[in-house]
Amino acid sequence: MSAALALAVAAPATATATPVTVPAPVTASASVPVTAPVGVPAEATPTSTPTPEIPDSPVGEQLRWLLAAALPVPEDQLRAHFSAYFLEQVSPAQLNEVLQSLGGLRLESLADVTPTSLSGIVATGQGRLQISMAVDGDGRIATLLLQQEQRPAPQTWAELDERLRALAPRVGFLAAEIRGNGACRPVHTIAPDTPRPLGSMFKLYVMGATAEQIKKGRLSWDTPLTIRPDLKSLPSGTLQDRPDDSTVSVKEAARLMISISDNTGADLLIDKAGRANVETQVARWSGHAALNRPFLTTRELFLLKGVDYPRLAKKYLSLDRVRRYRYLATTVARTPLSAVTPWDRPRDIGKLEWFASPGDVCRAFAGLSALNTPPLDEVMSANDAGLGLDAKAWPRVWYKGGAEPGVLSMGFLARDAAGRTFVVTALTSDPRTALDEASAAPELLALVRGSFAMLARA
Repeated sequence: MSAALALAVAAPATATATPVTVPAPVTASASVPVTAPVGVPAEATPTSTPTPEIPDSPVGEQLRWLLAAALPVPEDQLRAHFSAYFLEQVSPAQLNEVLQSLGGLRLESLADVTPTSLSGIVATGQGRLQISMAVDGDGRIATLLLQQEQRPAPQTWAELDERLRALAPRVGFLAAEIRGNGACRPVHTIAPDTPRPLGSMFKLYVMGATAEQIKKGRLSWDTPLTIRPDLKSLPSGTLQDRPDDSTVSVKEAARLMISISDNTGADLLIDKAGRANVETQVARWSGHAALNRPFLTTRELFLLKGVDYPRLAKKYLSLDRVRRYRYLATTVARTPLSAVTPWDRPRDIGKLEWFASPGDVCRAFAGLSALNTPPLDEVMSANDAGLGLDAKAWPRVWYKGGAEPGVLSMGFLARDAAGRTFVVTALTSDPRTALDEASAAPELLALVRGSFAMLARA
């Protein structure tokens, strides 16, 4: 199935990068929530450049170890070299899965070297990647970023349109400024009012419903959520691996839902906030709320698309809305998650998904921004997907994206140093063929990066 396309995990003390990164898949049985591209373009092949000298420093020592580590790395070695915080975000098994998928790392160049951080280029079995690493006060790896080299950003909206339409047969796009009254003022659009499948971007609505319940005093960020077996989903994420009936706070579940697109975290929050309240939140922010009723959990989507397909899905889609709720509560709820079989081709992405238009997504970001609470900002800032906007020029960057076979979406909110707030949303889909996320995601990031530059000049 699809996999996350770039990784970053950073220690919480860093102001600009808390956990994680890029479009985390909704339907990926093997989606590693953090790390590098799993399909770098063939033309990005390793070169024969001499290996640069690695500095004798805390971060240099860890880089030297990582480059020489035999795979799979024993868990005790990973715990000796990576910080506890890092391994809370990425389990040793997931980290090994990623490193093995890359086929080893060979250093090609280094830059921006300090005693505790560095960046450079590594060659892998799948192409050349940018690497950034930093260590904590104990000398353990606290930040690791592996991602494709940045593609050139578009210089004009016409260039952006041409490149975006080359990615998928169905696209929607919006670049807009959020005005003081919370309204989205479009600057450039493609089909801004046409609903498209979202993938994990639906979690914006879950975040909104949760924040509203907190605002009303019905929940708090510290409210414990019980990880019941019937609420566990499949990756992306890590909460599904925690013991049955253990607890996680609302804030941590929300942070994991946004930062590594934790599916179990999303389902826990839907359960606690209430499906009906999530649907109400969709109706506030979307002109296409009817397409999201019932508002599916990730577990339900996995079961409908992954068990005896298309029998369950076909039956569900044949029902009216009232009977769909009943079907989810009976037939689907009684189907074991262990029966899910991964899929790698689009399955009913035009009918069985979560949906919004680019304009709807802008209103969701604007609505979240209007809630204006520090914990919410911390959660939404946890992952910039590797966009890499200059932190001085763009001190706030929020991100949520999503992917499943045939779907790739990205949405960003960014506030510039002058206090202006902009949203850029790109929704791409192909109902017949799975999109090549390894090439499409870096291209989408380049288009978004160029969009913010053009918005800043507008």
